[in-house]
Amino acid sequence: MEKLKSAVPEALKQEIWKSTPTELPSTCSSLLDFFHHLPQFHQMVKDLTDPAMALCCKDQSAALEAKLKGNECFSKGDYPNALLSYSQALRHAPVDIDDMEKNPVAVLYVNRASALQKMGLLLECLRDCSRALRVSPHYAKAWFRRGKANISLGKFEDAIRDLNISLKAEISSSGKRQIEAELNIALDKNKGMGSSGKKRNQNLSEVPDEPDQVKLRCLFKKTKGRGMFCVDDVSEASLVHKEDPYAAIVLKKCRETHCHFCFNELPADAISCLSCSIPLYCSDQCQLQAGGQKFDRSFTSFKVLEGLPDDLQNYISDVVAGNNSTLETGHIAEHRHECLGFHWPLILPSEVVLAGRILVKVIEQKKHANVVSNLIGILVNAPENVGLCLVNNGMLKMLVKVGQAVYVAGSLFNHSCRPNIHAYFLSRTLYVQATEYILAGSELELSYGPQVGQWDCKYRQQLLGDRYSFTCQCTGCSELNVSDLVINAYRCTKPNCLGVILDSTIARYEKQKLKLLLDAPAVYSSSLHKQIEKLKGANINEVARCIFQSDYKLEPQNCLVCGSYRDLEASCAATSQVDSCCKRLQDAIASNEVPNNILQDALRCTDLLRTILHPFNKRIAEVEDNLSQAFCLVGELQAALDHCKASIQILENLYDPNHIAIGNELIKLASLQISVGDSAASDSMSKITTIFSRYYGSHADDIYPFLRHLKASQDVDKRVAFHPVESSKN
Repeated sequence: MEKLKSAVPEALKQEIWKSTPTELPSTCSSLLDFFHHLPQFHQMVKDLTDPAMALCCKDQSAALEAKLKGNECFSKGDYPNALLSYSQALRHAPVDIDDMEKNPVAVLYVNRASALQKMGLLLECLRDCSRALRVSPHYAKAWFRRGKANISLGKFEDAIRDLNISLKAEISSSGKRQIEAELNIALDKNKGMGSSGKKRNQNLSEVPDEPDQVKLRCLFKKTKGRGMFCVDDVSEASLVHKEDPYAAIVLKKCRETHCHFCFNELPADAISCLSCSIPLYCSDQCQLQAGGQKFDRSFTSFKVLEGLPDDLQNYISDVVAGNNSTLETGHIAEHRHECLGFHWPLILPSEVVLAGRILVKVIEQKKHANVVSNLIGILVNAPENVGLCLVNNGMLKMLVKVGQAVYVAGSLFNHSCRPNIHAYFLSRTLYVQATEYILAGSELELSYGPQVGQWDCKYRQQLLGDRYSFTCQCTGCSELNVSDLVINAYRCTKPNCLGVILDSTIARYEKQKLKLLLDAPAVYSSSLHKQIEKLKGANINEVARCIFQSDYKLEPQNCLVCGSYRDLEASCAATSQVDSCCKRLQDAIASNEVPNNILQDALRCTDLLRTILHPFNKRIAEVEDNLSQAFCLVGELQAALDHCKASIQILENLYDPNHIAIGNELIKLASLQISVGDSAASDSMSKITTIFSRYYGSHADDIYPFLRHLKASQDVDKRVAFHPVESSKN
């Protein structure tokens, strides 16, 4: 594919890139005509469609080779590599081999279950045993291994059932003796547990009901086009919207590490497609939903299991059916139409496959009348209609980009650099949460990336223009705010003046805001007064008092309060020297070794930086954060705590105090406070809980597992403080 892309002439690439929606069919036809006369293209198509060249067919010989390697590793006690080999064998093993005595796939699942049990992964072991039994319900060894796993998990009633079925299915006398010995252990332990043992199908993790979603309405605005508006008032931290994707695909770099359907990280017992060897899934449910296939082998056809009591017959039915018996599979299975001996997502760019999945879904939903116009709307005008989003895996400690997805309703939320909603992902599901109280009839706006406090107006506008091809006119980009004035500002040369000095490029963007503000028509006068009052409440008097004077001209290199001049060329030269010093500190932190001379140089440079940059300049906050990390590495936790506080104090002037960026910094602060026994950790944890609940609701602990650890550490610290150890007296 890369060779084909490189063969396309640059002029044709530019022609397609610059095409308007109406020109795109013509330019794409030119590309197709080019490929039609290209021998490499025809050779590639021939290779891909030749059954002998199939990329993902099941291969029994490859499965056997991987199985033998797994057996060898298992016999040596190398269980992790045995697990990898058995998993590889399962990817290649055909599931439909008609072998009633011992299905190869069932054997592989039991072998992998044995490796998982040796590694202490008992739930994964249990799942693999159940998968083996769905293929071969009469397989005595699978029931036996399942019974042992249930004993280890303390589920003795299930273990007794498993072992009784295994005893019935086993035909050898030595095997029966082994099963009877294990059954006696389960009976003894169950008797000792009495009524306190774990019951079958007991739900140990009740998930609270999600609150009702907010009623939304899609309306058109001249300045932004279509957008989403709330019908009623929306409370802070309310769930605004929840949506599964119209179509989705995992990124190529994550194909071996994340589920191809839900995008969660793959467990040790990952499973593959029933028909091919490429996709991997985290569960049977994801496999079924992606492929639309269900392996069904009714246990009633096996005479060996006849004569069991009704309760065991029902138990077998439950185990063989698993959780898929009532699973809704009416939606479009994304992988099914691609699973034909060659796996297109492996070959083609992710965006092309995603477009193909959209095409298939439109066709299968039988939108015959509007299929052409709908496809042009979806594929060509994606930012307006459905939007291409990068999905984050929310189950990891750090969020990582895992896949691409299309969300029909989710794409209708417009951007604001001062958003009032926040979007996040759990698996492939999009959640939208209100981050402030929103009045009925207001537009719900999220951030496409840049926000006030993160970057100044200049960089936000450049990014949005380059990436999304629009000029942002949100309140953050059209109204004066303290953050944009100070984030990259220089300090006034007068010692006691907090006014800001801007360079020419930033001043140009702020002048445009000032022009919009002062030229506002009378109908907006009340809004103008509200802006001014809001700015006054945010220390605007200290940083830019004079800009509201009708004859004021915002000039670069001059203080916005007193008019003092600063030579920005000399200031930039000085800050460049400081930057090289800070870079050395960052490199030392990355290596986990911070020499004292580098740390002392960084402290001196920070003092110099404070004389040049405005006290609220974000670069000072970043340097303070680096110093905090450095002192933490050298074991000086109190100094690390002080610099962490200094960084947060600056950021609170750039962001809303309840912004998620502040929450992330407070996690560092609370960790240090707990480490040094600072009682203020309780207040920090309270703020963290409030902020993360505001942005992630009840999912906060799931998305950021470290929060649970931090809360547990705080609880231990409280207990130690509440019960101090008394010193011995002589």
